Amino acid sequence: MDTKELLKKVRKIEIKTRRLSDHIFGGEYHSTFKGRGMTFSEVRQYQFGDDVRNIDWNVTARYNEPYIKVFEEERELTMMLMVDISGSELFGTEEQFKNEIVTEIAATLAFSATQNNDKIGLILFSDDIELYIPPKKGRSHVLRIIRELIEFKPKSKLTNISEALKFLSNVMKKKAIVFVLSDFIADDYKQTLKISAGRHDITGIRVYDKHEESIPNLGMVQMQDEESGELVLVNTASKSVRQNYSKYYNEKVDYFKDTFTKSGSGTIDCRVDESYVKKLLGYFKRRG
Repeated sequence: MDTKELLKKVRKIEIKTRRLSDHIFGGEYHSTFKGRGMTFSEVRQYQFGDDVRNIDWNVTARYNEPYIKVFEEERELTMMLMVDISGSELFGTEEQFKNEIVTEIAATLAFSATQNNDKIGLILFSDDIELYIPPKKGRSHVLRIIRELIEFKPKSKLTNISEALKFLSNVMKKKAIVFVLSDFIADDYKQTLKISAGRHDITGIRVYDKHEESIPNLGMVQMQDEESGELVLVNTASKSVRQNYSKYYNEKVDYFKDTFTKSGSGTIDCRVDESYVKKLLGYFKRRG
């Protein structure tokens, strides 16, 4: 992709997702995710009804009348976008591939965070960490994140969510708002998610295509595994083949939902042919 075409794509995504974040998600994001705590702001004279636990005894002794400490919520947050860029994200049978929807969702979330003057960081992962962009503020930083989401070419097509979560724990020592965007056709991340969720506010956004849920009866079909690259002949006319695939797929979905829920993390299901706007907005409202 040449520079002109890339910039055109970035601009198109910015216009669409910034409008969504400005008009829909800005206030919802602000009310959903709270600050890290209370920070000291100033001292003022004690007034009837003030909490006596907030009396500043040093200032009170100096002026011989009661003064209290005033605190305000520390609103500034850090958002980390963790995006699965393995081979399976290139699947799509409707209007858009999964990775295109993922890019739009990530951009919408990033602009919502920017409205709140928060920092945004990015982790692109396969079965390894492909790219890490440390959290920063501002529109130009968000545009860089969008550019990477559009044009970055991963070295591997495999997936390892556990490794990505371990990396998150290593680079983010303070609490962050974390969105993990993937199809979650993986397992073995229960323990690492539990550890990460103990420190961070994590939401898993599962992006999938309806045609991944089951295999239609098409007879003998050559299929390629997007992650391993292996070509195999599959007899889709076989009922047991179709049932085994559905069982495998549903086990991965159940693992995702069960693991995130038990760790105290949130989940969102986004099908590529459905409105991710409604899904995000519904999630924010439920949490708010």
